[in-house]
Amino acid sequence: MNREFFVMSKSQQVISVGDFLQKHGQVLKLSVVACKEHLKRKITKAEAQRPGLSLSGFMKKFVPSRLLVFGNSEILYLKELDKNLQQERLQAILTEETPAVITAGKYPVPPLIPAICKEKGVPLLKTPFPTMEFLSQANFLLADQLSPTTTCHGTLVEAFGVGVLIQGDSSIGKSEAALGLIERGHRLISDDVVRMHLRKDAFIEGTGPELNKHMMEIRGIGIINVAHLYGAVCVRSSKRLDLIIKLEAWDDYAFYDRMGLDERFIEMLGVNIPYHILPVKPGRDVVLLIETIVLNHRLKSMGYHSAKEFNIKLLETISRKQQAKSEPAKS
Repeated sequence: MNREFFVMSKSQQVISVGDFLQKHGQVLKLSVVACKEHLKRKITKAEAQRPGLSLSGFMKKFVPSRLLVFGNSEILYLKELDKNLQQERLQAILTEETPAVITAGKYPVPPLIPAICKEKGVPLLKTPFPTMEFLSQANFLLADQLSPTTTCHGTLVEAFGVGVLIQGDSSIGKSEAALGLIERGHRLISDDVVRMHLRKDAFIEGTGPELNKHMMEIRGIGIINVAHLYGAVCVRSSKRLDLIIKLEAWDDYAFYDRMGLDERFIEMLGVNIPYHILPVKPGRDVVLLIETIVLNHRLKSMGYHSAKEFNIKLLETISRKQQAKSEPAKS
C-alpha cells in the first residue's frame, strides 16, 4: 500500500459543552439549569448515552465520559427509589469525567440531580424533546463535530459524481486542471486546503475552510470566485472522497504503468482510497486524462475492469497460439 501523501495535520476533535450549546442549542432546544460556570468542560465522545441499567447498579458497560441523558423512564425510576439509594446511584454515574447532564421530556427533575451536579461541577441542561428524538439529533451532531479529521494540500472536485482529490507538487498545475474540469461542467469543493472528516468510520468527506470557500488561486490571474464566475451549479460545500490523483512531472527514466493492472491505495483515517499517479508534460491533456481516470474508476466500481479484461483476452490469445503450434508437432 502506498503511503506517500501530502498531509498537513491530523487531529481528534474535542469541543466544550459551551461550544456545543452555542452551535446546536437552538436546534436541540437546550437551556442551562445549573452550573453555567462549568460549560468549559470537554466533550470527547461522539455518543450521548442514557443511564439505563447503571441506575440499578450495573456499571460494566457504562462510559462516564459521555454526555448523560435522563429521559422520562429514568426520572420515573429514580422517583421509585428512596433518597439514600437515589444518592448512591447518582453519585456512581455522575463523576468528574461527565461532560454534562441533560434531562429530556416533560417530567420535573428530582432535586438530587442538580444538587449532585453542583457538587461535581457538572453542567445540567434540559430540553423539551422526547428522549429518543433528542438522542438521535444529538448523536448526529456530535459525530459531525467530533469525527477524526485531517487537513491536506490539494484541490477537491466532483467529476461525474466522483469525489476527486488532485494533489501534486507546487506549480504542477492542480488548480489549472481543476479549473479545466469546472469549465467542462464539474464542481469545485475546495482549492489548496482540504479538510477531510471520517464519517461513520466508513468513508471520508472533504470540505473547505470558510475563508476561501469557492475561491481558487490561479498563477498569473490571482484569486477567482468560482461560484460568481461560473455559477452556483459549479460548486458544492462537501463531497465524499472516492479517488486521489497525484500529478507529477514526466520523468523519462521512471516506470509508468501502461496496463492499469497495478492498483494503488492510500490509507487516510483508516479508509483505503484508490490512488493514481498521472505524469504530466506539455502536450498531454490533463483535464481529459483526469476525466478518463474518473470514468474508468466508475466502471471498476460497477464490476468492469478494462485492464483485466484485456489481460484475459491476451492470455487466451497466447494460449491459442501456443496450442496451434503444438498440434502440428504432435501429428
